Amino acid sequence: MRSSGSGSGRNNGRGKPRGAGGGGSQSRGGSGGRDDRSRGGSGGRDDRSRGGSGGRDDRPQGGGGRDDRPKRPSKPRPEERRYDVGPGATHEGPKAGRGGAARGGAKGGPRQGQQRGGRTEPARSREYETRAEERNRDRYAGKPEIKLPKTFPGAEQEGERLQKVLARAGYGSRRACEELIEQARVEVNGEIVLEQGKRVDPENDEVKVDGLTVATQSYQFFSLNKPAGVVSTMEDNEGRQCLGDYVTNRETRLFHVGRLDTETEGVILLTNHGELAHRLTHPKYGVKKVYLAHIVGPIPRDLGKQLKDGIQLEDGYAKADHFRVVEQTGKNYLVEVTLHEGRKHIVRRMLAEAGFPVDKLVRVAFGPITLGDQKSGWLRRLSNTEVGMLMKEVDL
Repeated sequence: MRSSGSGSGRNNGRGKPRGAGGGGSQSRGGSGGRDDRSRGGSGGRDDRSRGGSGGRDDRPQGGGGRDDRPKRPSKPRPEERRYDVGPGATHEGPKAGRGGAARGGAKGGPRQGQQRGGRTEPARSREYETRAEERNRDRYAGKPEIKLPKTFPGAEQEGERLQKVLARAGYGSRRACEELIEQARVEVNGEIVLEQGKRVDPENDEVKVDGLTVATQSYQFFSLNKPAGVVSTMEDNEGRQCLGDYVTNRETRLFHVGRLDTETEGVILLTNHGELAHRLTHPKYGVKKVYLAHIVGPIPRDLGKQLKDGIQLEDGYAKADHFRVVEQTGKNYLVEVTLHEGRKHIVRRMLAEAGFPVDKLVRVAFGPITLGDQKSGWLRRLSNTEVGMLMKEVDL
């Protein structure tokens, strides 16, 4: 038996219902979902009860749409979560547990110094900073400067740190220079330094490494393998090729140590250290120079003795410190002559006076600086060891 106010079966009667409804509604007074067959209520898809709700999705009577449901509380985004710590804390948000009672900085707790959303405080404007600087400048304007005594711990100490001076002189990084000090290889004014951070005056203090003086100032030292045909001057008014042509890109003005005649090749030193250049050429210090000369023989066995005993020249006697035959090919001889004098064309004149004109002359050493495999026309910077040996040669 079917009632006029009830909707029960899927096929409710043979005839059409009196009241119009939804697409599948067969009840008089109700409107609702697709299968809503109740007179007074509306419900879900399978709501077939007279009074309102009952099906699988228990929905209220007065509603209508599919989305009319109680919403679940959604989890907040990570940047919106709040972690209440301490008494009276609520446990909304993440699971109650370690996070709810965690201290700042602990796992699950708030990060120190961060605000909600991960935003930081706005930086002060440049205009604000400028006004603050002006206020401070006006506040202290006209007040005398307070000078701390040198004994005050915060006072600036004079001089430079020893390891910094050594690093600037080319002895490696500061750490490498500190290792030199730790190994007791550095001395200042004759005393070995064992402590780090010692301050020195680069202009007045004498610094040595392994017994060799360190060029603590901005000095430059070069060795040039002078080619034949180059004039031993830094400038030439006649436009001939000169030593200055090889150092045009140097910021500091350099000058040559001694001279080589135009046709002589080999080592010539360039530096801006005036005192060193003066001593290297002074007869008092007797810095030795070694030459290789090509002559045509045969030569007598006592040629070396003649040169060592002295050869009478126009400007006085000239003596060789050492003589030896390096190579012989038929009548061609390559001889080595060592002497400490520096008079003009002295080697050529001595051998010519002994009866053996020189075809080719090369200076292969100036004191401790040797030519080695340096190519003709090449300029090279002297190493720290070479500079120290030069200074030791002339008591610097």
